[in-house]
Amino acid sequence: MRGRGAEIEAAALEHLCGAGLLPLAANAAARFGELDLVMLDAGTVVFVEVRYRGSARFGGGAESIDARKRRRLVLAAQQFLARHREHRDAPCRFDVIDASGDPAAPELRWLRDAFRADDI
Repeated sequence: MRGRGAEIEAAALEHLCGAGLLPLAANAAARFGELDLVMLDAGTVVFVEVRYRGSARFGGGAESIDARKRRRLVLAAQQFLARHREHRDAPCRFDVIDASGDPAAPELRWLRDAFRADDI
């Protein structure tokens, strides 16, 4: 399972870098969970949750991010910013990469500003 997740996260990272974002961290561990990718987009710190679904039978990956998961991501992001003080005053957003299909060459759907910290 971890191998497939790493492949998909690598594809997501490549996609975001190709769109001009700069990587800050990958799999950043925090007390409340893990941040899949942390990127910089023209001065905005972007926390990216990568979700894969082999089948849409139970909804896409983005739909699997419930209120509890969003809350944990926001708390992890706050902890990341506390550790990386150079970014603590930067604007932030939460994006989702919804991946599906073949894990070796997944289809990626990038949802910018998928949710806001204020929404939790």
